[in-house]
Amino acid sequence: MTAAGAGTSVRPIFAVVGSAALTIQLREISLWNTTAVACTYRLVAFTGGTAGTAQTMRKWRRNSLGSNAIASGLWVADATIVEDCGERMVLGAAIGSAAILTFGGDGIESTIGTGSGLGLVPVGTGQVCEVKFTWDE
Repeated sequence: MTAAGAGTSVRPIFAVVGSAALTIQLREISLWNTTAVACTYRLVAFTGGTAGTAQTMRKWRRNSLGSNAIASGLWVADATIVEDCGERMVLGAAIGSAAILTFGGDGIESTIGTGSGLGLVPVGTGQVCEVKFTWDE
């Protein structure tokens, strides 16, 4: 998806949220710069805030149960950052500069609870980026 904005330190540009009974296991993040200005994003665990537009999701296993997680674009009200996951994505000052993070084993699991999720927030000034998350439920 193309982010609707650059985000802030408490407003993810993109995130996946579980449910009261479901966590997500993040497997991969891909992030591409659409501008000629360098930027850095960090992966955080958060709760609350107001998600932006729901994004189109596609299951890899077509005949599996329906998805319970919700992928959303730019948050429109502040989330509470619960934890810095320790992962950074640094994009160079060039259109198409990219970073890809993969998480082995069981991936990075979100916290269980309504409104709890994993998302990307800028370190300093962000830029509009292309984003892709891959996760298991």
